[in-house]
Amino acid sequence: MLTKKFYDEMFAHSFNIPVKVQYWDHTEQTYGDGPAEITIAFHKEIPIRTIAKNASLALGEAYQKGDIDVTSQMHHRPLETLLTAAYESAGSFMRNKKLMRFIPKQSHSEHKSKADIHSHYDIGNDFYRLWLDKTMTYSCAYFDDWHDDLETAQKNKVEHILRKLNPQPGRTFLDIGCGWGTLMLTAAQEYHLDVVGITLSEEQAKFVQDRIDALGLQDHAQVLLRDYRELDHEPFDYVTSVGMFEHVGQENLGLYFNDVAKLMKQGGSALIHGITRQQGGANNAWLQKYIFPGGYVPGLSENVDHIINAGLQISDLEPLRRHYQRTTELWDNNFNNVREDVIKLMGGEFARMWDLYLQACAASFASGNIDVMQFLVTKGASGTGLPQTREYMYE
Repeated sequence: MLTKKFYDEMFAHSFNIPVKVQYWDHTEQTYGDGPAEITIAFHKEIPIRTIAKNASLALGEAYQKGDIDVTSQMHHRPLETLLTAAYESAGSFMRNKKLMRFIPKQSHSEHKSKADIHSHYDIGNDFYRLWLDKTMTYSCAYFDDWHDDLETAQKNKVEHILRKLNPQPGRTFLDIGCGWGTLMLTAAQEYHLDVVGITLSEEQAKFVQDRIDALGLQDHAQVLLRDYRELDHEPFDYVTSVGMFEHVGQENLGLYFNDVAKLMKQGGSALIHGITRQQGGANNAWLQKYIFPGGYVPGLSENVDHIINAGLQISDLEPLRRHYQRTTELWDNNFNNVREDVIKLMGGEFARMWDLYLQACAASFASGNIDVMQFLVTKGASGTGLPQTREYMYE
């Protein structure tokens, strides 16, 4: 049968662990040597033409609809284990460009960027409250101790970012893509900076404004519902941008770093934190369609070139890949602990989709398919006020 032959060829070199596939016709095949660690069960046939168009999109859609199940008696997060094995295998369907022919078209106009952010971040604060920690921080945590709980690790991350900037009281601070405000409000409260946060998410802007009012920070903090390209403001002493450049699009990366430079005072510092790839830029059709429309993960060297071309100087570069793997694993644990609540709020297919997203992210970090980097940059090579060694970052 042609379809089964296609699947046999696709799965034969896709994993570095033994995987059992139970097909829709009640036949099964184990790929790899030894007892199967993972079982993939097809409840219906997925046509060859659909997989050939884009395998990750076709299989992702099938999983979220319940046409495929992935189970294991050995592994707590079977999707993460399976996808890690696929990313680590050179012959995997996840790496086969012939099975990635279709990629959704992208636009990064200001209108489209706002719509893209709305589709992900304006799902609702009630949804994110279910499984994020109390800080409502939705980016890579920083584990001073590998056994830190998520809230502690997120607070560590905020402090790690702010310490790198070595901020001095009374100066100005901008957070581009401020999320739910923990970073900018910590800068105002603990470091006594005058802060501005900008976001395209209406839900986030309302949440941050409520926090500003509750903390009595109206004289030192403001949140703006604004595209960073339209921010009309005097340059800042310090700029942060966490989990932002992944959303601007490949064609706008250079412009993004140019805008960061424009928003910095001469001698100012910026901490840019985001997902990148050491192997070069990439996108994923399933993630673009269902999770992050308009998303593009830039290559490390791509970002470095744009930083230099924007006239900025790199003072420090730190990879945090394993920290983000652990972060997404803890998010997925939290998510599955409240899965029934998610189903009531968003529906069963959404719950399967989001679980796949979180475990796929963990797998991608675990395998080194993607990374997360903190770029500490300055505008001008001198006069930044940064200490001469890295010791100050860990005091």
